[in-house]
Amino acid sequence: VPRLRDLREDHDLTQTQVAKLLNMAKRGILNMNETGENDVPTQVLLQLADYYHTSVDYLLGRTDEPRPYPSRKKRE
Repeated sequence: VPRLRDLREDHDLTQTQVAKLLNMAKRGILNMNETGENDVPTQVLLQLADYYHTSVDYLLGRTDEPRPYPSRKKRE
């Protein structure tokens, strides 16, 4: 995923720290995701987007707008 490494480094985090935040057992999985050798599971993308306060589209390089989308209001 194009921006995962940049965001992690911008937040002064190691792969191990991010893996711990995501409750991932192995930082190697995160490394494979950063290098594009492996697809990132949807749930991990959602967690990372929430953590970095951005959108999944930004993480995937589909937009250059880092601001997250507005949240949907819950229906009553």
